[in-house]
Amino acid sequence: YGFINTCLKSLVVEKYGEETWEKLRLQAGVQDSFLTFEVYKDEITMQLVDKACKILGVPADMVLREFGEYFFEFCKRSGYDHMLRTLGGNLYEFIENLDALHSYLSLSYQAILLLFVFPQEMNAPSFRVEKNEDGSMHLHYYSDRRGLCHIVPGIIGAAALDFFNIEISMEIVHQTEEEERTGKKEHIVFLVTQNPVFSYKERNEFSSSSQYLADSEKQIENQLHKEDLEKVRNTIRDRGSSVCPVKKSHWKTIRGMITLGKGKLLRGFDPVYPKSLWIDTKTFCNGLPFHMVFDKELRVKQAGVSIQKIVPGLRTVGICLDHYFSIIHPEVPFTISSIQKFINSQFVFQTRREMMPESWKQRPMLELRGQMIWMESLQCMLYLCSPLLRTLHELEERQMHIADIAPHDVTRDLILLNQQRLAEMELSNQLERKKEELRILSKHLEEEKKKTEALLYAMLPQHVANQLKEGKRVEAGEFKECTILFSDVVTFTSICAQCEPIQIVLMLNSMYLRFDRLTTVHDVYKVETIGDAYMVVGGVPVPVPTHAERVANFALGIIIAAKGVQNPVSGNPIQIRVGIHTGPVLAGVVGEKMPRYCLFGDTVNIASRMESHGVPSKIHLSSSAYQCLKYKNFEMTERGEIEVKGKGKMHTYFLVRNKTATEDEIMGRP
Repeated sequence: YGFINTCLKSLVVEKYGEETWEKLRLQAGVQDSFLTFEVYKDEITMQLVDKACKILGVPADMVLREFGEYFFEFCKRSGYDHMLRTLGGNLYEFIENLDALHSYLSLSYQAILLLFVFPQEMNAPSFRVEKNEDGSMHLHYYSDRRGLCHIVPGIIGAAALDFFNIEISMEIVHQTEEEERTGKKEHIVFLVTQNPVFSYKERNEFSSSSQYLADSEKQIENQLHKEDLEKVRNTIRDRGSSVCPVKKSHWKTIRGMITLGKGKLLRGFDPVYPKSLWIDTKTFCNGLPFHMVFDKELRVKQAGVSIQKIVPGLRTVGICLDHYFSIIHPEVPFTISSIQKFINSQFVFQTRREMMPESWKQRPMLELRGQMIWMESLQCMLYLCSPLLRTLHELEERQMHIADIAPHDVTRDLILLNQQRLAEMELSNQLERKKEELRILSKHLEEEKKKTEALLYAMLPQHVANQLKEGKRVEAGEFKECTILFSDVVTFTSICAQCEPIQIVLMLNSMYLRFDRLTTVHDVYKVETIGDAYMVVGGVPVPVPTHAERVANFALGIIIAAKGVQNPVSGNPIQIRVGIHTGPVLAGVVGEKMPRYCLFGDTVNIASRMESHGVPSKIHLSSSAYQCLKYKNFEMTERGEIEVKGKGKMHTYFLVRNKTATEDEIMGRP
């Protein structure tokens, strides 16, 4: 169920972080979240565990043990704390009743699955525990899932420490696979050794005086026994020597001994049994309508009236029980020896369809759940059971009624209570699904938001875009020094006259994609494109001292990149002109509809003139740009004075290459 995978996700996120979980789930190829009542393949859990071992570099047994400890805490946080605490008064009773807890949970989980037309069974492991004379225990663990046995020490160890304040050590003493009705079942036997938990002071005191305490305990116990027995004798003697002696019955004497000492038993509880059973056979079979007694050969000796009504074959004394029923849980062969081995477990029987009356063959088979009691004196087994019914619908499907169940049987109340609980669980499940849908929608919304922001940041500087999103006015900013580059395609007008519009679009797109990548490589800001003109700036909107070097390297890159773009007329590589100038500018957002981040000032005009007065496949520099690059490992040649439109004579230069950078570095290739 999704509960297990959710717990595993929570462990990884809590201990190792969200990034580790994301890496783990991607490698395992599983989704990000799991629904509590959804059934998932075992392979998903095994994949997650396997990938966790590889990513974390931890052996599988350690991962599973840590998962077991965390799973116990996760169950407590999920609302199962009170239920787990009431399983038993000590560790032995706790383990002994784990199967009963799984049986209860299977009712809830399977019932909610049936509501959503998922008829899967809850395939839980099974536990059997044996006490040893030295105080240790042997825990038998049965599971259809191989390789998960190391979870058990984690769960049991955490429960022992939390509920009973004892530390335990668990080691595997036997491991095998047993052929059951459903195939191979892993059978692990753990040796469980209990050690009380002491504080540091108590541990020192205990280690230094253990023998003294043992001797003192015996002396105190003997003394108490003597004093208690003397009190009893004196009380009985005093009462016997009263003025009006009355002969006391055996029961009054016992009652007097019990009430002595403020109502506490002196030496434990010993039950009293009548000499003969004060109930006749007919009353017994009517009072316990669902019970069966069978011998070692599985021959039925006795059965309750309701079960006889449903399975008429049981009216024949001596028929074999395994002809009419099969054991669903625990998954053991139908023999007395197997039943005795699991006698502390709850047994679930199911009627065999071929042995049922015709009227029953079209209905779902009846399941019985109860306990086995071995009667040594009779050499027979008593099966005290009740119908295993989850809802009123299941009761109706089997054409049974509440009246068929004995008034003292809590199954009557459970069916009615479960009906309301299932409605609540269905609502909870629907809410969980809606929550998951909202989470997925939120995730998609976040992805779309990132796409929108990426598009916005491609059009405007990030800090400007954020201000516009918040509805703030973006003030124009002055930049004392920056470097601006213009480029255009040589003979672009002629090319446009001889080509189809789509060919022009494809050519420009191919060129601009190359140029755009280089803006990222050299960290310059693309201002705009108008036709074949491409404009970038360094040092705006974020001032940097290396603005000239960045733009110069970008210029060298686009000269190389242009050689990869084909002229649609001649089929040869296109040629571009590049002009660069350094100086102050004013930058700001213009307009409200389709706002653009624009640069203003004479620096923009001069950079444009450097491009228009440039030479094909050359990078034309103004004197201010030359001064910025003069001592920066760039090779430049002097062009001399030229007449610039609107500016008169200007001394200009050509940028040739970067002396220290390779072509791959300029182009941003690995």
